Amino acid sequence: MSTINLTIAPLSNDDSRSIIDLILPIQQIEFNVPITIDGQPDLLDIELNYHQNGGNFWGMKIGDELIGTIALLNIGNNSGALRKMFVKKEFRGKEYGIAQLLLKTLLDYCVKKGINDIYLGTVDMLKAAHRFYEKNNFNLLEVDELPSYFPRMMADNRFYHLHLNV
Repeated sequence: MSTINLTIAPLSNDDSRSIIDLILPIQQIEFNVPITIDGQPDLLDIELNYHQNGGNFWGMKIGDELIGTIALLNIGNNSGALRKMFVKKEFRGKEYGIAQLLLKTLLDYCVKKGINDIYLGTVDMLKAAHRFYEKNNFNLLEVDELPSYFPRMMADNRFYHLHLNV
């Protein structure tokens, strides 16, 4: 029996195709979210949209296969927006702990960079995601409680906040 070669590493523009191939089917087919790549141009230039302003975009791979992503936009004011958290269906859940490892990577990065407020938007149909964020101490926010500098995505209708003591 071979061991699974599991790695988390920052992703770049060279990874855009594999990121899109992971995320779009989850959004469109699995969850019927009416979004296309045209509505997510950030995925076509990871370095410009995430790395350039002090954020990051990570991927979890088994061997060469991308099975999960998480991204952080640095939105100023010691704050970040958690984006693009997706895990391939067959690798979800506590058994693998992929989402937890991805979130830990993002939170550790925030601590190092002095980012102490993390905001995120999601959609109301993603119940398992809501439970995951709430289990990880994210607090539900009303849309009017979001800071003015939070870059809201059109599809998002449920919002969370986590304050880190950094």
